[in-house]
Amino acid sequence: MKPIRLVCGTRASHDDFVRKSALGRSLALRRYSSNPPQLLLFDNNTAGLSTIYNHAIQLAKNDPAILVFVHDDVHLADFFWADRIREAVERFDVVGLAGNIRRVPYQPAWFFVDAQFTRDQPQFFSGVVGHGTGYPCNEISTYGPPGQECKLLDGLLLAADSERLSETGVCFDDQFAFHFYDMDFCRQAELKGLKMGTWPISVVHESGGAFGTPTWREGYERYLQKYQS
Repeated sequence: MKPIRLVCGTRASHDDFVRKSALGRSLALRRYSSNPPQLLLFDNNTAGLSTIYNHAIQLAKNDPAILVFVHDDVHLADFFWADRIREAVERFDVVGLAGNIRRVPYQPAWFFVDAQFTRDQPQFFSGVVGHGTGYPCNEISTYGPPGQECKLLDGLLLAADSERLSETGVCFDDQFAFHFYDMDFCRQAELKGLKMGTWPISVVHESGGAFGTPTWREGYERYLQKYQS
């Protein structure tokens, strides 16, 4: 059975990640598990997420795993999250927690349909994510029924079998250091015929997106230059 390998980049030191970050604290709860997940941690990280995620994909060519690309501010609140991940990759090639079942031209994020941040219609959303600084969380966003096939997924957590990524050549684009790395990844997965979808896994996300910032708009311009829509 392939191991589950979490891939995470953090600006924190290793010790601060373990003691202070949402992901580090939630993983500590599994330290006595008979089959704990692996952690590929890029601490004190200054590289783009695409760069470190691609490094994880490359390493997995000789050591296959179910890769879980996850932010350090995600608290894994589901006691059975590892089982849920295994279930999900049996159903989908790429798994997320929230997403959109459609994609429209010039769409800047799975949640919005235009650069003026017009929210898409609720019937196109899928997934559930908690928000706050711990459990129980402050708020739960029920976007739509999970388990649906999607065109776009939120990058707070993305999972895939490393062998499926390698055999199709799907990877991240280094030009998208943070903003649009997930949008681009989903576009690449779609072009290669990979099936994407959401799965019900309870998490609490400590932060929201940085939409509309200068770096976000620079990323959007590069994204549009690449895909022309």
